[in-house]
Amino acid sequence: MNKQETLTFLEDVKNDRISVEDALLKLRTEPFEDLGYAKLDIHRELRKGIPEVIYGAGKTNKQILGITKAMIEKDQKLILITRLSPEAAEALKESLAFTYYDKARIAIIGELPEPDGIGKIVVATGGTSDIPVAEEAAVTAEALGNEVERIFDVGVAGLHRLLSRLDDLMNASVVIAIAGMEGALTSVIGGLVDCPVIEVPTSVGYGSSFGGVTALLSMLNSCASGVSVVNIDNGFGAGYLASMINHKKG
Repeated sequence: MNKQETLTFLEDVKNDRISVEDALLKLRTEPFEDLGYAKLDIHRELRKGIPEVIYGAGKTNKQILGITKAMIEKDQKLILITRLSPEAAEALKESLAFTYYDKARIAIIGELPEPDGIGKIVVATGGTSDIPVAEEAAVTAEALGNEVERIFDVGVAGLHRLLSRLDDLMNASVVIAIAGMEGALTSVIGGLVDCPVIEVPTSVGYGSSFGGVTALLSMLNSCASGVSVVNIDNGFGAGYLASMINHKKG
């Protein structure tokens, strides 16, 4: 149940449209639905304001389909499937209607909401190779009701490119800064803006980047204040966190 459904449910109990016994049974069975291979967290939207999201990597098409159908049966209006390969998306199209964002590797069932955040989220990348992670962050944030501005390929190898977009960065309510290699872009952005900066290290880089570990350590050791770091290539986590910040009022 979402928040509105819960309020309606409680009103029904109060006005004797649902018996206390039936209400108790519903509350006992609602917290999750056991599908055998997955336990669908029915109450996550009630607890966190955002329903459960399906992580597609490592799941079979049959499992993804089963979880999705269970969500639809529970009247979940918007469903995100992240890290969904193009091959899996093509196969699932036979059974599901969704929009597939190939760069982000995200499938969305339902309509994107109108932005209702307090401001704009800016997603900036060091290079073009970071765009897949950036798109995962951007599409996630858009699906959660945020206006998103994309600024790609503005790394420190040509700092004038970043400075040409300084107005956009300084007018953001949250910046998601994404970089591989040595991850220097994120500290530069953190030293320029007065809003929270979420740093995302990517696995882009040559051998000594160690699959993103070098960028991760660089970001964790940033001298810029007001920055936080998510895991390597975790665009979804960055988009989710940015949305939470962008919806905090007062």
